[in-house]
Amino acid sequence: MATGSRSGDKNQLKLYSYWISSCSHRVRIALNLKGLNYEYRAVDLRKDEQFSPEFSKLNPVGTVPVLVDGDFVVADSLAIIMYLEEKYPQHPLLPRDLQKGGINYQVANIVSSSIQPHQIPLYLRVRLPKYTEKVGPNESLAWAKCNIEKGFTAIEKLLKDHSGRYATGDEVFLADLFLAPQIHAATNRFHVDMTQFPLLSRLNEAYNETPAFRDTTPEKQPDAPARAS
Repeated sequence: MATGSRSGDKNQLKLYSYWISSCSHRVRIALNLKGLNYEYRAVDLRKDEQFSPEFSKLNPVGTVPVLVDGDFVVADSLAIIMYLEEKYPQHPLLPRDLQKGGINYQVANIVSSSIQPHQIPLYLRVRLPKYTEKVGPNESLAWAKCNIEKGFTAIEKLLKDHSGRYATGDEVFLADLFLAPQIHAATNRFHVDMTQFPLLSRLNEAYNETPAFRDTTPEKQPDAPARAS
């Protein structure tokens, strides 16, 4: 596993991440927004490093991201983000308004359960040749795009009466942490036509203008291939 340090503090947080992982991307945004230094530890999913004995001790499920805070280890992007929210109150990621908070949770859930998991077939096609025999590359790409567009359509309707500069107003909250990486993946990896999603396109412009988002994109990570820069 490669390591990229963002600070000389030996007691800093450690984030096990993969450059193109949208789940890891969410956590990087949360860390940036809260102004937290962390050590970036790259886990190369192409080389199956997530199944290594070393990593399995941290997360037996074999997925990124994983956050290490001293002697405490927490995996799963939402669990990590909520842990950071509780421990580091600066720049709250949840609004005080109960209903607005509910909208944030809904958006996060749509992205994490109804969209992102359906991108996995493309990874399986690369890692498991037998999968290609059942589902060709065109079919798997179409499947991913179909589910991204279906989820984006629902989110557009959900945020219609709640959005401002960002998803649920003029401040960055949880929904934005899940939307920004998914929109980035949709446009750069899955070639989704975003003109059909004007609200999300507008939000994406705001994300691209916000340093905490801009500095966490996959192509800017230390383990990103040179061609992604």
